[in-house]
Amino acid sequence: MPYEWKVAPEELFVERYRQMVSSGLPAEDVDAVRSAVTEMWPDRPGGWVHEWSRLAAGYAEGKRHQLAALAYGWAKFPTLANDARRTALQRQLEQYLLAVPGFQVAFERRVLQAPHGSGTTPVPVHLLTPPAWAGGTPVMLASGGVDTWKMDFHGLFEAIALRTGMPVLAFDIPGTGESELPMTSEGGADVVRALAAEARTLGNGRVIHLGISMGAHFSARAGLAADVDAAVVLGGPVEAAFEQSRSFAYGMDGIVCNALGFDHDPSAAERAGSWPSFNLRALLDRDVNVPMLVINGADDVHVPQHDTLVFRGRRDTDVHLLPDTGHCAVSKMPQVLQLLFEWIDRQRSH
Repeated sequence: MPYEWKVAPEELFVERYRQMVSSGLPAEDVDAVRSAVTEMWPDRPGGWVHEWSRLAAGYAEGKRHQLAALAYGWAKFPTLANDARRTALQRQLEQYLLAVPGFQVAFERRVLQAPHGSGTTPVPVHLLTPPAWAGGTPVMLASGGVDTWKMDFHGLFEAIALRTGMPVLAFDIPGTGESELPMTSEGGADVVRALAAEARTLGNGRVIHLGISMGAHFSARAGLAADVDAAVVLGGPVEAAFEQSRSFAYGMDGIVCNALGFDHDPSAAERAGSWPSFNLRALLDRDVNVPMLVINGADDVHVPQHDTLVFRGRRDTDVHLLPDTGHCAVSKMPQVLQLLFEWIDRQRSH
């Protein structure tokens, strides 16, 4: 079972405020929730999940379903550590599905199967298809990270589908969202390979994998191992981020350790024991990678610059470490998207 840990809600607002408002939530509504929240875990007035859920319920009552889905997404943030947050995730899905008629893309929810042990595990996915799409393009496989999941990134994924003309197949990485698995590097790779196989049947047989934050660990792995045809790594931890002596900021220790499957706040030694399997050095030492685009902000507090710069000089790899911005270069997302779209255009012209 997931666990709660000590984290100050005001710190999360400091780190995530720009992300909250850039997703489409009105700044005045975010400010109201921010002023009301005084504690992280209890489900009562002043509690994070209570205040965000109250905002979401108001949107839902006004049939503003996409806003309700976004607000419930923040209610369940940063991980499903208790029943209240699991309820918020279910309400997010309900509101998200009610918002479908307002999407600018066609939408389909599927539950696929990925290998796990001697059997399989269900992987709910969302397929966003641009208008009048008739095949003949690659399909983009896309995911967020440990605390921001496929429904939270709908606006971004929809924009990518509309601009590129490619369908986006969105999923949650293991250890997060609707996944039933703990997060492991190899387990995530198994999921990616299964979803890539499905995506190849939908378009022209080519798959581009976009990963964001921890999701970019898996897109980096897929690109380095040539499990997909091209890979976009936005803010991905690949090597230095998994040093055993690393420290965390803004509650990220509890977020990551919940994803890893711990049912208690682990010791430093327990956490360190999880990291070696995520280190991608063995793949970095090979030369089989597909075309890759690697981007991050130079001021990232979660992922060292090394994990972006290590890709410089690789064959078929474009690397951008953007100044004056942090994790995933969120504050410079228009520039990120311009780089992404130009890179995709170049891939399609080859």
